[in-house]
Amino acid sequence: MKTELERNLGVPGIVLMVVAAAAPITVVVANFPIILMESQNVGAPLVILAATIILLLFSAGYAWMTQHVPDAGAFYSYVDRGLGRRMGLGTAAIALLSYVLLTVSMTCYLGVQAGNLIELWTGIDLPWWLISAAAIAIVGALGYRQIDLSAKVLGVVLVLEVVAVLIVDIGVLASGRELSGKPFAPAEAFSGAPGLGLLFAFLGFFGFEATAVFRNEARDPERTVPRATYIAVLSIGILYTVSSWLVFSGLGVDSAVEQAEANPDGVIVGLTNDVVAPIMADIVQVLVVTSMFACMLSFHNIVARYLFTLGQRGVLPSALGEVHSAHGAPSKASLWVSGISAVMVAVSVAFRLDPVTQVYTWYSGVGAMGIIFMMALTGIAVVVFGMGLRKVGAGRSPSTAIIVFSSLGVVGLLGVLAITVWNFPVMVGGTIAAVICGAILVAVFVGGLFLPGSTASRKQTDHAPS
Repeated sequence: MKTELERNLGVPGIVLMVVAAAAPITVVVANFPIILMESQNVGAPLVILAATIILLLFSAGYAWMTQHVPDAGAFYSYVDRGLGRRMGLGTAAIALLSYVLLTVSMTCYLGVQAGNLIELWTGIDLPWWLISAAAIAIVGALGYRQIDLSAKVLGVVLVLEVVAVLIVDIGVLASGRELSGKPFAPAEAFSGAPGLGLLFAFLGFFGFEATAVFRNEARDPERTVPRATYIAVLSIGILYTVSSWLVFSGLGVDSAVEQAEANPDGVIVGLTNDVVAPIMADIVQVLVVTSMFACMLSFHNIVARYLFTLGQRGVLPSALGEVHSAHGAPSKASLWVSGISAVMVAVSVAFRLDPVTQVYTWYSGVGAMGIIFMMALTGIAVVVFGMGLRKVGAGRSPSTAIIVFSSLGVVGLLGVLAITVWNFPVMVGGTIAAVICGAILVAVFVGGLFLPGSTASRKQTDHAPS
């Protein structure tokens, strides 16, 4: 039985996985209006810049510790290594829940968006769940095969997305509209509801841990993962910071909030129509659908790698830790992800949940909460593990700068987590829903503490290369 994954990914492939999960065109078209509405200000560029800095600080320790974590468990493996087996298993449970919820939320939203396009072009009104089912099947087929196939698909989609975003940005510049400095003013960023602006800025970076999730498929993980991590965070941060500034300036900083509230689904498409051309507005609408598909595929692959790692450690059935003899991929784990996604979509349909206002909002809200919690816990684990190595004078101990940067990243993430908790009722539609969702997260984490299985793989010593 084959247990080793094929090492086909370089830095570009891993970066594509991460940035595709961030879904650039979806963030610009769908999330930017939400940021405007929820924060009630145009300070997103400064807020996104702050999020980028926090994640870069976090990345200092995250990238350093990859040499001490020899598998693809990412947040789970890091917490296991730094804080112990039980905390690691609790993190694994939260990771599975969070990414499955994000996958399903994007699957349902994709069904709605694609259905709207099909109806617009053909007049045929297909049920959103039918389109979502087709998307699950296609993603499942890609996830079943070698990871480089997924990387190639994501690469094509991502390049088109980024080009489209840049065309819109250039269109604003060429239109002669006034470029205001107001979005970078601290007073603007702290007006309205700044906490929600920061929260939604972080949502645009999700898929971040994929740099470590795919380490078992990286050609040279100790070099590839750190480089991919920094490149991914910087590229996402720069793109969103610049694009939000130009888009908000293009809308007019004094009326951008009102325009987003009046037409959240179409305000950016309308801007594209005005500053570029009507055909480009149509292209953007198509790319939003392909962007959601790319995001869905990325999250699917992340969940599959978690199941694969947990299967190899005996936490979950060992069959999940098997590698397909021909494709060199965690094909059985991928099939399980497809099955779980299909069941959750079917349950959502059975309970007549609205795919956008309920499924997308609730599921992504809980998933977001879980991931921010995991990131904060991972940051703490990195600091604890690093300080432990320094205390005993072990080889490959982190520098003082790494410890300081990681600690600052933890402080920033804990601040984001506090803001998330404070604004959680807004995200999920009320206090009762927030309490229920919070209880689910706590129950899953506590339940994970008592899962069976071995601790993180420690085949290497702390003194030997991985």
